[in-house]
Amino acid sequence: MSKNTEQFDAWIRSDFVAMNTELEEEYYAQNNRSVVEGVGDDTKQQILNEGRAYIIDLVAEGNTDEGFENAFDLLGNLGLYMASLRRHELTNPAREEKSPHQEASALGMHIATSLGVTPRFATSHLATHNYAKHGVQKSFTSLKDEFLFLNYNTRGILSFKRAADALNRILPLGVSHPASHMLLNDAADALRAVKNYNEKLFSELDTDRFFFCVRPYYKPYRVGRHEYRGANAGDFSGINEIDLLLGLCRANDPYYSQLLVDKMLFIMPDDQLSLRDCMSKRPILDQLLDSKTEAKEPWFKKNANAFLEVCALHGEVAAQHHDQLVEKFITGPSVSLDEEHLSQVTASGPPLPVLLKALEALRDLRLAAEDSDIKTSAAEIAELRKLIA
Repeated sequence: MSKNTEQFDAWIRSDFVAMNTELEEEYYAQNNRSVVEGVGDDTKQQILNEGRAYIIDLVAEGNTDEGFENAFDLLGNLGLYMASLRRHELTNPAREEKSPHQEASALGMHIATSLGVTPRFATSHLATHNYAKHGVQKSFTSLKDEFLFLNYNTRGILSFKRAADALNRILPLGVSHPASHMLLNDAADALRAVKNYNEKLFSELDTDRFFFCVRPYYKPYRVGRHEYRGANAGDFSGINEIDLLLGLCRANDPYYSQLLVDKMLFIMPDDQLSLRDCMSKRPILDQLLDSKTEAKEPWFKKNANAFLEVCALHGEVAAQHHDQLVEKFITGPSVSLDEEHLSQVTASGPPLPVLLKALEALRDLRLAAEDSDIKTSAAEIAELRKLIA
């Protein structure tokens, strides 16, 4: 890591956090917590100027070819800075044709193009690739609720990845292998952990603090001329690997494949490879149905039951996320917003009703819902249940 990179990283972990926290406390103390412009202008300008000074040196330094991890970490720091500028209305894609922060955009595009990722901070920067120093990982603020969100989100993602790894290991063994039952149980245990972390997050996270002081850092912003959507908690391959390997979602489904295309550059390159690999594999559901002539065999009933438990847990987690977390922490607080602020409330860019409809469709796919407006695996799941009844 170069000296310039180290200095920028030290600033991101210290003064940057302190200034964002100071601004959040000012915003939160107002009657209308959505108002940002005209509040704390001196502190905002200090964030802008101090960060820009580090970035100018980094642009001059160029690509020092210090390996993926260092480059990706630097991209994350740069992305945190640009997201902070967006949060404090020092940039807003709705009123700009290109980013006013030219040096930051140039550096972001340079690094991202060489790495094969999007040129803004992504979920992995604050979760699976958020290197902690002295027991503290990187964040925007020092607020308790931001750390609750980061910590439980990271644990949930790692648990999803554990479930995906177990399911992936079944494929070279085959669905009738005795060890496949163990792997299905491993996947179920990992999904129970996700459910548990979600429940803890749901009970401990303060709704208003999250909505007004944490989510605004995940808004879309421009890098150069292009507007990039905000980081999303689902921007990792594990959850989609589970979708595809179970057979609850299909890579040839136009709705679902569009989702995969949209998120590909927001996930790590290794995850991109894993996800592409899963898109070409035959789902476990299909493999079990291919073996339905053996439905009376002990292995079939045992492994099919374990498989259905994994499917049920995956659906429960999807429903839990949508019906509880989204409703409590996004939909509910949005009711009080005026039209100006409501129009920019979602991290993914589209209006809230459009986002909610998309999330409902994804929930129904993972639930294999029978009465959904979209094609789900409900019939195939029902057939499998009938075979082992």
